[in-house]
Amino acid sequence: MIETKYFTPTEAKKTLPLVKQIVQDILDTSRRLRMLAGEITGPVEENAAIQKMAGEVNKFIIELEDIGCYFKDWNFSIGLVDFPSVINGEEVLLCWRSDEDDIKYFHRIEDGYSARQLIPEEYL
Repeated sequence: MIETKYFTPTEAKKTLPLVKQIVQDILDTSRRLRMLAGEITGPVEENAAIQKMAGEVNKFIIELEDIGCYFKDWNFSIGLVDFPSVINGEEVLLCWRSDEDDIKYFHRIEDGYSARQLIPEEYL
């Protein structure tokens, strides 16, 4: 069983340069993948280039998981990443998206992205 890594906001922010690059790789590759899929004729699952790109996206997602965070943007459009954390004694997820400069938000695990709120000042 894999043990969950919990990040403080400071620890999560230290990983951000690498996380940003991996997420950019995911978004770029998935964009090329969608373009290629729209151009081919015949069964998509039989196309070697598509299979290769899908494998690359999967490897990038595993890289994020190896860091301890999770890619949560299954539409591959905003590059959403969650970092497990504890705030006020409660397990939460620090929440970052690729168009944000910094990690400023969190949400309760059961609430999800739409319930994001600012990380309390005392945790920054």
